Amino acid sequence: MSTKTIAEFTCPAPLPAKDTILLGHGSGGKLSAELVRDVFLPSLHNPVLARLDDQAIVNVQGQRLAFTTDSFVVQPLFFPGGNIGSLAVHGTVNDLAMGGAKPLFLSAAFIIEEGFSIEQLRRVVESMHRAAAEAGVEVVTGDTKVVEKGKGDGLFITTTGIGIVPEGLELSADRARPGDKVLLSGSIGEHGIAILAQRAGLEFETQIQSDSAALHSLVARMLEASRDIRCMRDPTRGGVSSTLNEIAQQSRVGIELEEESIPVREEVRGACELLGLDPLYVANEGKLIAIVAPDVADDVLRAMQEHPLGANAQMIGTVKKENPGLVIMRTPLGTTRVVDMLAGDQLPRIC
Repeated sequence: MSTKTIAEFTCPAPLPAKDTILLGHGSGGKLSAELVRDVFLPSLHNPVLARLDDQAIVNVQGQRLAFTTDSFVVQPLFFPGGNIGSLAVHGTVNDLAMGGAKPLFLSAAFIIEEGFSIEQLRRVVESMHRAAAEAGVEVVTGDTKVVEKGKGDGLFITTTGIGIVPEGLELSADRARPGDKVLLSGSIGEHGIAILAQRAGLEFETQIQSDSAALHSLVARMLEASRDIRCMRDPTRGGVSSTLNEIAQQSRVGIELEEESIPVREEVRGACELLGLDPLYVANEGKLIAIVAPDVADDVLRAMQEHPLGANAQMIGTVKKENPGLVIMRTPLGTTRVVDMLAGDQLPRIC
């Protein structure tokens, strides 16, 4: 593959621009965090938003509701293992599930570019219906807008989800404590590499498929094993690295990973080596990370491994009091390295 082709799918480290939006602002990394901190929070600040979780938990007449919204701009729209329709359902269901909620209802707003194929739109909507039915949720409202040709890049979808949170359950990224264990539900990097391969026309001996899936049934099984789970996150944009850095910073703890314990499929590892990518920074759409109290970690891990979506779950690290705000990884050679957030985005528009 040519250098030009690689460059098209790698967002370089952004210049420190302060007056314009860069692709890196949508990466889920450092620039995304700065945008939220400097632009959105000062004007929209409230205690619920300040938690910066994947969903808001609000109390409505004694009922705890989880509420989340997400936009999907993935390119290409169709990829091995899914498409923008199923991805929109899975991503929204997962954001609710990471708060321990049972997902109930979704809304969907479609921004469609003039000239977009009605047959392709029908395929997306039918895929969305199947994914919602499989997840046990309903799309109950929505909106449609059409923009001029050349103004919308085909199709964008925004979804909002509502679910119910059990009484007494508190999951948040600021609850990690020294001694807690870090659990990962399976191998990483598959969604991002599947998108890149489809976008660039790359072929591998074994086709890499997106891991896109609804994780709420896995979460329910974990909570049956123990309620002593501190927080859960699905490592989408920015991958495992950004997710764990956010938890470390919000909880003011250090996190130490064991590289050998992190599952990566050989074809994904090979593709990352070929393209100069690190699997820790590649997006996932069907995996979760859980921070779990040490005395129940083995029970929760067994529960994960008994579920089809957690069959390859592993304990990959420990929360430490040392190095608060940092993620450190021990390598097979016995050395350590800092796993920092990326400033930019290795692969824009993967969700």
